[in-house]
Amino acid sequence: MCEAVPMAFVGDLRTLLGFPGFRRLLATRLLSQLADGVFQVALATHVVFSPERETSAGAIASAMAVLLLPYSLLGPFAGVLLDRWRRRQVLFLGNLLRALMAACTAALVLGEAPQWLFYLSALSVTAVNRFILAGLSAALPRVVDEERLVMGNSLSPTAGTVAATAGGGVAFLVRLLAPEGASADALVVLVGAGVYLAAGLSALRMHRDLLGPEPSRVQPHLGAALVSTARGLVAGLRHLAQRRTAAGALGAMALMRFCYGGLTVMVLMLSRYAWGDGTPGDEQGLRWLGAAVVVSGLGFLSAALLTPPGVGRLRELGWMALCAGAAAVLEPALGLPFAPVPMLLAAFVLGLVTQGSKIATDTVVQSEVDDAYRGRVFSLYDMLFNVAFVGAAGVAALMLPPDGRSVALVVTVAALYAGTALALLRFRHLRQAA
Repeated sequence: MCEAVPMAFVGDLRTLLGFPGFRRLLATRLLSQLADGVFQVALATHVVFSPERETSAGAIASAMAVLLLPYSLLGPFAGVLLDRWRRRQVLFLGNLLRALMAACTAALVLGEAPQWLFYLSALSVTAVNRFILAGLSAALPRVVDEERLVMGNSLSPTAGTVAATAGGGVAFLVRLLAPEGASADALVVLVGAGVYLAAGLSALRMHRDLLGPEPSRVQPHLGAALVSTARGLVAGLRHLAQRRTAAGALGAMALMRFCYGGLTVMVLMLSRYAWGDGTPGDEQGLRWLGAAVVVSGLGFLSAALLTPPGVGRLRELGWMALCAGAAAVLEPALGLPFAPVPMLLAAFVLGLVTQGSKIATDTVVQSEVDDAYRGRVFSLYDMLFNVAFVGAAGVAALMLPPDGRSVALVVTVAALYAGTALALLRFRHLRQAA
């Protein structure tokens, strides 16, 4: 069965690549998310590994809050604007804007600008990302037929995740080969800017009206559309409250994302202070962090291959419970030594169980929530997903010592995973008995 899954993945991808529009849209996605991986790792290494800066868990949490929370709040309104603007132009101009802002960020790194100005420039890059990702999703039905839409929705994000992971690997490689200091961080950011530019230019291979919306479509005034979006989110929240299975899956996913976020901050601190020699310019910890990013990405890819047969046997909630239970056992077993190699194995496991649970949650929401509310619920889902990650970073900042070795954090995360698994099993039993 496991051997058949990768073959099915390759076969589905070959079928979709027969659509010229899908090929071009996928190329834009891959380049765009490759650049995201480069840029995000460049920010992480600049904040965490700059020799002149004593990084704390609080500084990491603050950086995550600045870069993720505004991005999340923009999400629900991105769709409103995407129904008013040509999506091909959003992909083209959005990536050009990100290339320009990334170049400005590189200049700020070289010029040792104030921290708030650096974060403002970086935030501008990540804020535009919400429009790019939403535009890619909204455009997909325009380039594949209805019969293969589900297939496209499954394969495109997986391919994008792999590209982002590859971008992280490119960033680490450039960072390790470049001279030490701020110039290395600036060079990595400039590489990201170059890939953003390539992503924007790749969008020009598609006709300007290919991705929609229809030019003749009547649209509301922008102000009224934004107000109606805010009201619609409230209605979506009420609708979700009436769909207990979807709400339960979202709650479980938020807890697992919280666990993943806390452990991410711990690995960053371990890489900076525990796995190297602690001297300015030391690259040993950076190499371990790069390996953790790549291994976690492999876990994400494995989840895309293993989740469909897992859900087929256990159903969505059962698969999520298995993922959470596995994490509850393996996370402390691999994490408590605080050694690089066991932590790499933990990174793979956590990447697999987190992404596997997310895929299952997506399926539950898609099947339980009415089509009229689905977009709004997914917007709320997106907000919850990122807020849980940032909240975990804040909690980790309070618990982590300077070197990142925190038994309390590891045990707390294991308990949360175990509680999530038990809650899912009980909820699944009650739903089956009803």
